[in-house]
Formats: sequence, C-alpha cells, structure tokens
Amino acid sequence: MAFNFNSVADEFRRTNWRDAGTWGAAPKAVVLLAILVGVPVAGFFAFNQGQIEELEAGQHKEVKLKEEYVNKKRQAVNLDLHRQQLRDIDAQFGALLKQLPNKSQMDALLVDINQAGLGRGLQFELFKPAAAELRRDFYAELPIDVKVTGNYHDMGAFASDVGQLSRIVTLKDVSIATAKDGNLTMDAIARTFRYLDDDEIAAQRKAAHKGAKK
Repeated sequence: MAFNFNSVADEFRRTNWRDAGTWGAAPKAVVLLAILVGVPVAGFFAFNQGQIEELEAGQHKEVKLKEEYVNKKRQAVNLDLHRQQLRDIDAQFGALLKQLPNKSQMDALLVDINQAGLGRGLQFELFKPAAAELRRDFYAELPIDVKVTGNYHDMGAFASDVGQLSRIVTLKDVSIATAKDGNLTMDAIARTFRYLDDDEIAAQRKAAHKGAKK
C-alpha cells in the first residue's frame, strides 16, 4: 500500500487540535509518538539535572586544580633559583652596606674628603658639616657645605677622587664661578652616609610608632 503524503498532510490541516475526539489516525500517532519520546527524555533530564550540574562543577574544579598544580610545580622547579637570587641580593646589599661608615668612622671620612681637596691643591674656603643628620630607614645622611678655590682641572680631579673613596660620598648643587684672582670657586654640597646601628634603628622605629599613634 503506497503512502499518500498529500492525504496525510490534508488530514493534519483539517485537524481540530482542541478536540482530540475528532483527530484522525495520523495526528493521534504523531501525538502518541511525541508523548512516548518526550516523557522519558523530560524525566531523564529532570532526574539527572542535579548530577549534570555536579559533573560540570567537578570538571571546572578539575581544571582549576590542574592550573594550581602546574603553578606550584613551576614554583618548586624555580625555588632553588629564587633562593640563589635572594642570596645574591643579600650579598649585594651587604657589599653596599660596607660602603657606609658607622658613627665612629664618620670623622675619618670627613678627613678623607678634606684631604682629597688639599691633595689636588685646592684651598678650602668653607667645609661645614650640617648641625644635624637626616635620618632614613637604616642610614643617616650628612650634608656638608663645601667651597673651594683652584683651577678647573684640579676641581674635576677632586670630584673624581671623592667619587672613588671607599665610602659613598656624592656632590650635588655644584656651581663654579670665577674668583677675583682669576682662579675658580666651586660651591657644592657633599653628602656622606652612614648606617644606623641597631639601637638607633630601634629608637627610630619606636619614635615612628609613637607618632603613628598620635
């Protein structure tokens, strides 16, 4: 028996879907098939929805744990390198700290600066350390007003000698002018640094803590 598609289509067009009692065989078969397929599918999703959500959450958690594992593994692989870098930084910091004199060595450093100028034939018109140091976190800075007279070459050599001292000394606010006798006059601020001892650091932190409470 040949299937008459036009007849079936015409039957669907004439079907009153609001009155199931008038439905023909084809509409009833389609509705029955939809019920037979739809009900189990809907029941499956309704019953397993929670498990599906748990599965998706578990998959997301798995991805996150894998990322954390890779990051921790990378950190573990580089741990020795980080430790070596930290040791290098500590060594460099220690070397720089050794270039800062302590309180007892400051007088000798001031003499070294003065001798560097005299050794180049310069005449000191002014060599005046500041009345008070400028305290920082772990070191103190002492500005020194300096005024010397001489020729340009000797002044350049003096600046170079100061920069090569075993202790850190810098020159700032340098100005050079011609003196009355034809020589040059250089005004500058020499800055020397020293590290604070443990008692000074403790006292400074205590003072800062009191200031913060106010």
